[in-house]
Amino acid sequence: MQKQIKLIFYNLIFLIIFVVILESIFGYWLKENNFGIHMRNERNKNWKTTSIFNNQEYSFFYKRNFYGFRGKEFNPENVKVIFNGGSTSNQRFTPENLTIVGQLNQKINKDSLNFKLFNAATNGKSLRGIIYDFNFWFNKINKLNPKVIILYLGINERTLAEDLGQKNYDLRVKKRKNDRIKDYIKNNSFFYEKYINVKNIYFPKNTSGYFLNTKNLYKNFNYIDYSKAKKKKFKLTKNDKRLINQVKDRFEILEKIFKEKNITPIIITQVEFNGLADKKLFLINETLKKIAKKNNIDIIKLDEFAIMKKNDFYDKVHTTPQGSERISNLIYPYLKEIIKKNNLDILD
Repeated sequence: MQKQIKLIFYNLIFLIIFVVILESIFGYWLKENNFGIHMRNERNKNWKTTSIFNNQEYSFFYKRNFYGFRGKEFNPENVKVIFNGGSTSNQRFTPENLTIVGQLNQKINKDSLNFKLFNAATNGKSLRGIIYDFNFWFNKINKLNPKVIILYLGINERTLAEDLGQKNYDLRVKKRKNDRIKDYIKNNSFFYEKYINVKNIYFPKNTSGYFLNTKNLYKNFNYIDYSKAKKKKFKLTKNDKRLINQVKDRFEILEKIFKEKNITPIIITQVEFNGLADKKLFLINETLKKIAKKNNIDIIKLDEFAIMKKNDFYDKVHTTPQGSERISNLIYPYLKEIIKKNNLDILD
């Protein structure tokens, strides 16, 4: 009996040493650019999803790759254009090819242009989150050197993130220490990575977007376009001024990052299902235009020419495939012109 116990003990010790050696060689513990506790919830996802938009069912896999971007695996050296924003860019419950980014990529491909948009959007992200992306995410990806970043902004920027707890969406780390330790292990473990790869292939998580319903959204629908919104006389509150200053301050930080990394930013403003009925969204869009003019940044003023229709949105801010197609059709000619006008080297 004692011999058996010793044998089990020695085998256990051998197994532990074997695991440690494999983890040291093939894991990410000793690599300078490991993800640490960051981005755990946004990496290596392959969730089977079913959604219904405008009475049509869509079944697809929501994928986020090893690096945390939406879609398939890629070589970071090939990433020249990043599309960034919140859930309105990520479009979690929409098949990738039917998202705004997916449809823009189809148009780019159809025109045989030599670049692709890589989707770095994550739900809830504001301008602060994009700053964090450079500090805690993009800098962890070896050989990632984008030339252009497209910022789809407005909806998440209209809230005072500090007051609404949005910081947890911007900074992708867990609150509890125990969870952070778990995420650190999951981000660095060779064996956990292999387990997730097998799980994603043979036992993908099932998620559903069946809750999406536009039935009551368009009751008494009234679309406020830019000309109508501009005629309104908005009285700026103390909160509005603070919000505007917050956007200016955060973009100033981003501008320094862009100059340091030699990245060309392109801004796209946003609308809701009813256009610009929300005062704060209108104010943020106007602020972004002033920032773009001051810093000589190209901006696609979607809010000034987008006339969205019924069933383009499934809630106040998220587009259906129909709405995504409309927005991509509106954006693309401007985007194509900006890329060509600036003679950006992504077309080489």
